[in-house]
Amino acid sequence: MKRKKLTIKNILFLVLIALLIIPQTRKPIQVAVNSLKVQLFSPSAFAKANQTQLEPFTYQVTSIDGLSRNAKIGQGKVTFISYWATWCPPCIAELPSIEKLYADYGNKVDFILITQEQPDIVRRFLERKQLNIPAVLPQMQTPEQLFERSIPTNYIIDKTGKIVIKEQGAADWNSDSVRKTLDQLLAS
Repeated sequence: MKRKKLTIKNILFLVLIALLIIPQTRKPIQVAVNSLKVQLFSPSAFAKANQTQLEPFTYQVTSIDGLSRNAKIGQGKVTFISYWATWCPPCIAELPSIEKLYADYGNKVDFILITQEQPDIVRRFLERKQLNIPAVLPQMQTPEQLFERSIPTNYIIDKTGKIVIKEQGAADWNSDSVRKTLDQLLAS
């Protein structure tokens, strides 16, 4: 009877399976896999004919520090909306790219990063990950045209309320194509 040798591929496969079985290692592995996707995938703008027009509205939110804010959507300012959570591996993977975009466009684009979690959980998460993003909690029901069951779901909405980009899943928001889209929207 012939015995099979354990090859490096087989050993790595067994190690990966073991890591996925151990609960404490699942999330870091999922974040790492989604980080690879972020490096490879950049959202792109819809063709004009495929852009959904929102009725202008005011999104009522509260910062994690408890400050109320009314974000005016489709009322003269470009808006970036993200629905995310601290426990979501694809969300965690894309947040560094959103933070870089926010660092450069935060004074020109209204960034609204919406989570349903407790403020202290979000605050501790942001401190641990050293992220400086405008995380907020909704104070109203999500508008029907923005409601999705999966996170992350992100939108770039133009000054008049047209959804120019909608992306579900992890993506590179700090890409040249996203920056070019924002520059065009800000110039118009």
